[in-house]
Amino acid sequence: MTSFMADTTALLARTPKVLRTLLIGLPDSWTDTPDVADGWRPRDVVGHLITGEETDWMVRTRRILDHGTSRAFDRFDRFAMLERDAGVPLDDLVERFAALRAANLAALGELVSDDDLDRRGLHPSLGEVTLRELVATWAVHDLDHIGQVYAGLAGSHDADVGPWKEYLGILLRRDDPAAVAG
Repeated sequence: MTSFMADTTALLARTPKVLRTLLIGLPDSWTDTPDVADGWRPRDVVGHLITGEETDWMVRTRRILDHGTSRAFDRFDRFAMLERDAGVPLDDLVERFAALRAANLAALGELVSDDDLDRRGLHPSLGEVTLRELVATWAVHDLDHIGQVYAGLAGSHDADVGPWKEYLGILLRRDDPAAVAG
């Protein structure tokens, strides 16, 4: 029998592997395009994931465990990576993320069991949230940003696919998210 924590941490453990496989060693011609106009390049996404590992997921987990709803979470700086990571090679960012994720999953495994998942914390704009919601959001957040990385990679060769673009939903969504029906 599996548990929510075991299943969810198994997915979280895969993200560094996916990013390593997908991004390490790729040339800038593939990795220097944002997912959408004014969006994020793969390096921005990895930097954002690093910020989450440093200041969000485990910090908020500990806040729930230590303070419940008596102390709200600190606000998350979604754009901290833009200045912090300027000039840092993408391969280095991927490895930094992998190391942080490994440490956080080890800490999570020591601190949290399925019995803790209904414990509540206080989000600064969403109000009360449960630890289960936080951990589930962590995993879905990864998936959202992995999709964003794929969209940036695909977008880097948008013009190169020529007329086949009309069959490539990942590129059509870049132009008009409504162009691809759910």
